[in-house]
Amino acid sequence: MKQIIALGGGGFSMEPENPLLDLYILEQSAKEAPKICFIPTASGDADSYITRFYDFFEQQNCEPTHLSLFKPPAQALEQFVLSQDILYVGGGNTKNLLALWKEWGLDLIIEKAWSQGIVLAGISAGSICWFEQGVTDSFGEELHPLNCLGFLPGSNCPHYDGEAHRRPTYQRLLKQGQIKPGLAADDGVALHFIGQDLHSVVSSRPEAKAYRVGVEYEHELETRFLGKPAIG
Repeated sequence: MKQIIALGGGGFSMEPENPLLDLYILEQSAKEAPKICFIPTASGDADSYITRFYDFFEQQNCEPTHLSLFKPPAQALEQFVLSQDILYVGGGNTKNLLALWKEWGLDLIIEKAWSQGIVLAGISAGSICWFEQGVTDSFGEELHPLNCLGFLPGSNCPHYDGEAHRRPTYQRLLKQGQIKPGLAADDGVALHFIGQDLHSVVSSRPEAKAYRVGVEYEHELETRFLGKPAIG
């Protein structure tokens, strides 16, 4: 079964005290203690980011590791990637991520992993990258459209409620025909795809939402809060 879990924001790097989305990702593997590999390419393999990954996942029932293209694994890259159960892509500069992945052929290896049932997940840049297009700040402070891997159809905009310029910029790009219609996700929301179909939308925050967005519409999607409902 091919799965992608695209986070608009949240997870161990943004919500270290709220494990709901990361636990959800672990639960989607068929393995009791899945091998989960963090790919921090978009951050330039920031040490602090990698440390935060291990700080969380070493406390869970899984086998965490990470993949650096600056210090590649001793074994063949494809062999290493295909030995994992979950690939978790971090945030940062999506344009640089795509350039490095393509230079190393990692984009093709990850597509093979996806086809073999290895769960793909990621936040921000690690969400945008799976779609045909995304809204990114890879070029500087301003937001621009970016062509991505195209595993999933349409476009993607993360941090929809978390950054003031995301929503208006996405809508402007749509109206100008610079980007395809697609899906937007608030911080704390994950879009869970099976194949290329949106299977479910889950959240770590009660009020966080996702939206299907086009030139003349913005439809709120049914979102399931992963925590306990408030009493009262």
